[in-house]
Amino acid sequence: MTEESVLRPSLIAPIGHVEPVPRRIRGTIGGRVAFDTRRALYVWEWRAYPQWSIPVEDMAEGVLVDEGHTEDRGVASARRHGLRVGSEVRAGAAWVWADDAPEPLRGTVRFEWDALDAWFEEDEPVFVHPRSPYSRIDTRRSSSSVRVEIDGVVLADAPHCVKLYETGLPTRYYLDRGYVDLSKLRLSDTVTGCAYKGMTSSYWSFVNDGATHEDIAWAYDYPTNQATGVAGMVTFYNERVDLYVDGTLLPRTSGAAK
Repeated sequence: MTEESVLRPSLIAPIGHVEPVPRRIRGTIGGRVAFDTRRALYVWEWRAYPQWSIPVEDMAEGVLVDEGHTEDRGVASARRHGLRVGSEVRAGAAWVWADDAPEPLRGTVRFEWDALDAWFEEDEPVFVHPRSPYSRIDTRRSSSSVRVEIDGVVLADAPHCVKLYETGLPTRYYLDRGYVDLSKLRLSDTVTGCAYKGMTSSYWSFVNDGATHEDIAWAYDYPTNQATGVAGMVTFYNERVDLYVDGTLLPRTSGAAK
């Protein structure tokens, strides 16, 4: 399950934009390297975030298997390929850009993200999709007090917080667990991923007088380096709770990614 329930706006990179990736990019299947490149390209197939395209020459030998089908991929047409690494075979997993693609893309491969078992940017894992070079995360410790309520029930009351700012998304207010009344929350099985923050470790729901408010809070126990400032803390969907910051009730934002 991904966290991209809304599109991230990009005012810099239009659809079809291509630019070089100044980082080493690797992908693995079954623990074996499918490709390893320092010549990857960002490709904006839509404005939310880019995909990566990898030069065919940087694929491991014999990995690409031509499936004999060409289709329009929006940016240009591409020929469908499977991936074979050892005994692992992934059908319909890759697309080699055709001659009508922008010149930098010709002879490069675009992958279905989940066809690879793991992706790496340098030596760090990447989750869900490539990170846009035009999106960022900042965390700031703050003396702002935060109170969270639903149906008049107080779920958290903290004298301070960590504010997480993420490009195109609402500010999130992360609270130390000691200020969250977890006895009123029910742990759920939900797990989501974010390219910028990593994989969630916990989600919580709230049940009150027969009304269930599913997955209103979450935590990242082991976030990416960019989000270590909120490790182990709890935050709530601004959209689903009554959130008071320094005593002022914030308007509920429209549906947005976590």
